[in-house]
Amino acid sequence: MLTVGDHLPKFTLKAVQGGPEGLKFDTAFTDISDETHGSKWKVIFFWPKDFTFVCPTELVGFGERIKEFTDRHAVLYGASTDSEFVHLNWRLHHPSLKGLPFPMLADIKRELSTALGILHKTEGVALRATFIVDPHNVIRFVSVNDLSVGRNPAEVLRVLDALQSGELCPCDWQKGEEFLTPAAV
Repeated sequence: MLTVGDHLPKFTLKAVQGGPEGLKFDTAFTDISDETHGSKWKVIFFWPKDFTFVCPTELVGFGERIKEFTDRHAVLYGASTDSEFVHLNWRLHHPSLKGLPFPMLADIKRELSTALGILHKTEGVALRATFIVDPHNVIRFVSVNDLSVGRNPAEVLRVLDALQSGELCPCDWQKGEEFLTPAAV
């Protein structure tokens, strides 16, 4: 599995756009690559399958915090190994996902999830992996959960704040709190 300090692999994937454009068949689809938002931080999170139980809770949780991510000059991408057509169908038929504000990447050939090393060994779907990638496409944070356990978008924001600060941040540090200062010897 790729980890902190590795470069995000090059990719170009079909995606269902976020917002109202993603709900209309004639405007729903776009291509997104590792270079699409080159000067921004990227938060890419994977889920195993559309039309499941834990996944929509995570998508809604991240979507509710979209302004907090954009305020930090970060783009949010959700991804699974489902096709863009399955993503669109899910958005159209799940009331909580109709207003989803970020794109849903379709890694149907499993190229990105394979390159990242996050495919479940027996199920062949993406694990619940989260990557924070800096504007130079260097991975700065990785978290992976088992298929049955959702993640915490507030914690992802906390880590993004800490990474963007460039400072030493203690356990449970929150934006606005004091940083650690090494003692002079």
